[in-house]
Amino acid sequence: MESWIAPLAAGRSEAAWDLFIDRYRRLVFAAIRRYTTDPDDVMDVFARVCEALRENDFARLRKYAAQADPTRKFSTWLCAVIHNLTIDWIRQRDGRPRLSAVASALPPLQQRLFEYVFVQQRSHVEAYELLKSRDASALTFSEFLKELSATYRAAGSSKRGRLIQELTATPPEPPAEPTDADPAMLVERHAVLSDVMQALPDEDRVAVQLYVMEGMPADQVARALGLSGAKAVYNRVYRALASLRERLERAGIAAGDL
Repeated sequence: MESWIAPLAAGRSEAAWDLFIDRYRRLVFAAIRRYTTDPDDVMDVFARVCEALRENDFARLRKYAAQADPTRKFSTWLCAVIHNLTIDWIRQRDGRPRLSAVASALPPLQQRLFEYVFVQQRSHVEAYELLKSRDASALTFSEFLKELSATYRAAGSSKRGRLIQELTATPPEPPAEPTDADPAMLVERHAVLSDVMQALPDEDRVAVQLYVMEGMPADQVARALGLSGAKAVYNRVYRALASLRERLERAGIAAGDL
């Protein structure tokens, strides 16, 4: 059980808060830095997170304590809360028009892709099926992937490209398996992994996403990417994974750290 739960239940709210903030301060800062590294912004968001967790007599923490699931780590729940609070803070400061401005500058087809992939968080396969069913698109999957790559490049090339992706992403979660690693370190490692994935060539990244992350069969990936067959997919994915491992090791992250 989390050390802060018992004193919170006993009415010793400030003692519970001291235990909580001492244990999770690093995690809170690390999670916030996923979205902004400006020192003033980080401190403002940190203050907002603390305020939100303390408001209404620590209502959020009390609700977690009452519904605590032993199979779900507290740090996972906390990362999700920080994600939502940080995004709300950024949107209140910058407003939603920034996100809309990027999408409106894209061609119509890429606007739809932007909506499905970035805003609705659909998988690539789901986005393709939605284009076919809702938009009556005649694109082949290979043509779709070319448009998708162009959409990623357009979104990422804007001044706030990284922020756009973070605004529409699901919150980072520490691994579900038992681990003694510091939660803040886990968040930082997953941030490095995200950056390393973005550094892969477009077709390699899409191959890894389709074959490894979305579980598409290798022969279907081959047809989608215009490769000669499943073996070509295996070769491309294994080379990409080897490159990922090498980059991660240079960043000080070894196998099993993620």
